[in-house]
Amino acid sequence: MSVKNLEERMKAAGGAIKMLRDSQTGPNPYPVVKPEYTNWRDEQWAWQNAAILFNQTFHMTDLFVSGAESFEFLQYHGINSFKGFEPGKAKQYVPVTWDGHVIGDVILVYLAKNKFDLVGRPPVINWITYHAETGKNPRTGKKWQVKLVRDDRSADRKNPWARKFYRFQIQGPNAMKVTTKLLKKAPPELKMFNWTTLKIAGKQVGALRHGMAGQPGYELFGPMKDYEAVHSAIVKAGEEFGLRLVGGRAYSSNTLESAWIPSPMPGIYSGDEKMVKYRKWLKADSFEGMASLGGSFYSKDISDYYVTPFDLGYGFMIKYDHEFIGKAALEKIHNNKHRIKVTLELVSADVQKVLASQYDNKESAGERGKFFEYPSAVYSMYPQDKVLSKDGSKQVGISTWVGYSSNERKELTLAYVEPEFAAEGTEVIFVWGEENGGSLKPTVERPHKQFQIRAKVCKAPYVQEVQKAYADAGSWRAAGK
Repeated sequence: MSVKNLEERMKAAGGAIKMLRDSQTGPNPYPVVKPEYTNWRDEQWAWQNAAILFNQTFHMTDLFVSGAESFEFLQYHGINSFKGFEPGKAKQYVPVTWDGHVIGDVILVYLAKNKFDLVGRPPVINWITYHAETGKNPRTGKKWQVKLVRDDRSADRKNPWARKFYRFQIQGPNAMKVTTKLLKKAPPELKMFNWTTLKIAGKQVGALRHGMAGQPGYELFGPMKDYEAVHSAIVKAGEEFGLRLVGGRAYSSNTLESAWIPSPMPGIYSGDEKMVKYRKWLKADSFEGMASLGGSFYSKDISDYYVTPFDLGYGFMIKYDHEFIGKAALEKIHNNKHRIKVTLELVSADVQKVLASQYDNKESAGERGKFFEYPSAVYSMYPQDKVLSKDGSKQVGISTWVGYSSNERKELTLAYVEPEFAAEGTEVIFVWGEENGGSLKPTVERPHKQFQIRAKVCKAPYVQEVQKAYADAGSWRAAGK
């Protein structure tokens, strides 16, 4: 049966949970960039000890928003305040549904008057596009006066190189030394999430003060025609400072140290008629339609997988100084107790038992644990694993990202837990593996059994040097803020 939109796809699959649980799509792809340039352990080492070049050109979508009402339009669809927001600045931008559930988050760059760029995964891009095409300005009652230009990620296009812009990040303790050599002078002093223009290899380059691995650095962007010239110049300038290119394998694990949760499930798979209209607008093969759900957390209610900004540590971003979609819902729960984002440090001996189970007699295949991929063990678009109390008697949270840090020699997860279990040092249990031998996703080996792994609650970010770096930069991630 042919399905045309997400709503039809959900119904044909027997509901959103079954559609997502048995999806044939794996984790988020990182096309074009090599899996490894040296090796992923070395590349992880470099972002804490030398310098690295993240190539973000291919795996994220850009949406350029312009027009007379672009500022007002974006403000109405995000929880953030736009007071003091002006060209030369950027921010982490978070839209929510009418029920206050997070769609996702992207970086919003204020390029020039009435011109913006949203950069990130497709769910936010799709949500903003829908409202630009179908919505009305509540102030005027007329269609929004905005123009959109979309630059899809490489995974969604026939020619993966046919992007409008390149995007590189120079990060690490030696990032400023690399940038100084690149510019032949000291880089400008910019506050976090401010940007300016620089000249590199004779090319005009946008430079955003940003950090993903918790270290100082810049995100550089410009037209794709300048890709090779700028990329080559960065590599050459970084040679004497130990610059490493980071491949797709290591890239997705950097968040374990910096504490950004990359892929919350957007709260769009249920809801009233407004959400039905949105799902009918989304194509059947959209990101949301092709996404996969994995992990040990099972619920019959899809809304149990949704998150609010508070769960992700974004509560401080919510500003009620403007009208926005979801405002009433968030005001209603603002003073409630909320889950708290933490890092879980898994007990190594328990992780080793899961690894050892891979070597059991083949006649005991059902006794093996779900394989831990390295360094990122995430095997679906929306990872959702149970976190239990120390005695295993009740669920106290959900883990959403798991992997290995060679720098810390630890298996770590990012999770949100009930406030009474969020104190540093609290002992909990992380449940690894899916129920009933595993789902039908191609990334899941069948059969396997679940393992309970002891874990300790730690700060998010986990790494002390990262906590200090974010604090010095005034970042929201400072010391588990």
